[in-house]
Amino acid sequence: MAKINGNEIRPGNVIEHDGGLWVAVRTNHVKPGKGGAYNQVELKNLINGTKLNERFRSAETVEQIRLEMKDFSFLYEQGEALVFMDTESYEQLELQKDFVGDRAAFLQDGMMVMVQLYDERPIGISLPDQVTLTITEADPVVKGQTAASSYKPAILENGIRVLVPPFIGSGERIIVDTNEITYVRRAD
Repeated sequence: MAKINGNEIRPGNVIEHDGGLWVAVRTNHVKPGKGGAYNQVELKNLINGTKLNERFRSAETVEQIRLEMKDFSFLYEQGEALVFMDTESYEQLELQKDFVGDRAAFLQDGMMVMVQLYDERPIGISLPDQVTLTITEADPVVKGQTAASSYKPAILENGIRVLVPPFIGSGERIIVDTNEITYVRRAD
């Protein structure tokens, strides 16, 4: 763990502050007409998600934390728990659905995810940016409907609703952006 000056904090840095782990979301260097310059930092707690705005002067030092990133494979869902396996040690890790959030619906058997660990404790998870899913239900194409920016609702195999172009039908495989939950393109 390294100590850094308050004015060296950048977005994405993980720091220890007031007994908690925080990630810098936004930073703004401020130099007022009177007084010393400071770094206005918007922080987000990695454990409970609360936000905090804090001023750091260049004379202040904070502890910068390096998170361990490990590859895990999604195994199965058990009630409200999701079970993952470490690809190196084959140890299993059980996380609650609310820890993963809304993106838990995109998890598929064998999917590789990146888990962020601090002192062997999971504090974050990253899913692939895009996944391939099958459309189970799509509205039929309406005659006279032009292809220019007209999308229709479709339901995916995981129950999520996305808007797709009119030429996409039921049973087709599409690629979906897991961050925005939007249609990207047809799967090959």
